[in-house]
Amino acid sequence: MREVCGMDLSKAVLAEFLGTGVLVLVGCGSCIGGWGEPTIVQIALAFGITVATVAQCIGGVSGGHINPAVTCAMMITGRCSFLRSGLYIAAQCCGAIAGAALLKAVTPELQRGALGSTQVSDGLTSLQGLGIEFSITFILVLTVFAACDEHRLDVQGSVPLAIGLSITACHCFAIRYTGSSMNTARSFGPAVMTGIWENHWVYWIGPILGGITAGLLYQHVFACAPPEPQSIERLKLLRMKEREIITDRTTCI
Repeated sequence: MREVCGMDLSKAVLAEFLGTGVLVLVGCGSCIGGWGEPTIVQIALAFGITVATVAQCIGGVSGGHINPAVTCAMMITGRCSFLRSGLYIAAQCCGAIAGAALLKAVTPELQRGALGSTQVSDGLTSLQGLGIEFSITFILVLTVFAACDEHRLDVQGSVPLAIGLSITACHCFAIRYTGSSMNTARSFGPAVMTGIWENHWVYWIGPILGGITAGLLYQHVFACAPPEPQSIERLKLLRMKEREIITDRTTCI
C-alpha cells in the first residue's frame, strides 16, 4: 500500500507512459514512407537514439524501461515488484497507443500507410518471426542488465547510449525480417490505431520470452560479484586523477 500511495510510483508510471509515447511517435514516424521510402539506417538510428534520449531523461525517475520485455525481465529477477511491473506495462501500452494516435493525427492521410506497424515479412513463418524477435530482444535485455550492473568496475561512458546502440544494431539486422520490434508496446500502439493484427502474438511472446531469458542468464551466470573494498578505493583514486587531468587541460585551454 505504501508503494501504491507514494508519489514516486505515480511519477514513475507517468514517465513510462510519456517515454513510450515519445518512442512510438518518433520511431514509428521514421517508418512513414509517404514522402519516400525510409532507409534501414534511418529507422535504426531513429529508434536507437530515441531510446537513448528517453532513457537519459527518465532513467532516474522510473528506470527508463519503456518496454514490457525489459519490465518482465526486471520483475522475474526481483529488481521490480509485481505491482510496479504491472503498472509499468499498462502505462507503456497506453503510452504507445497515445504516441501512435498523435502520429496518425499529425500525418496526412495519404502518407500514413501502416503507421510503422511491425509485420512478419512474406516468406517467413510465424515461428521464424518469433525466433527473430526472441533473439534481438535477448540482445537488448542482456545489454541492459550488463550496462546497469552496479558491481562492474569497468563500465564507463553512457549507459543509455550503449542500450540505444544495441537497438540500432538489431534494427539494422531485423527490419527486413519482422520490422524489428523487440518491444511489445511499440508494436501494440500502431496495431490498435491501424487494426493490423496479423501475427501480432509474435510481438508479445517473442520479446517477453527473449527478455526474461536474457535477464535470468545474466542474473545467475554473468552477474559480477561485489567488488572488494580495495578495488573500489583504487577505482576512486583513478577517477579522481582522470578528473584532475581533464581540469588541468581545460584550464590550459
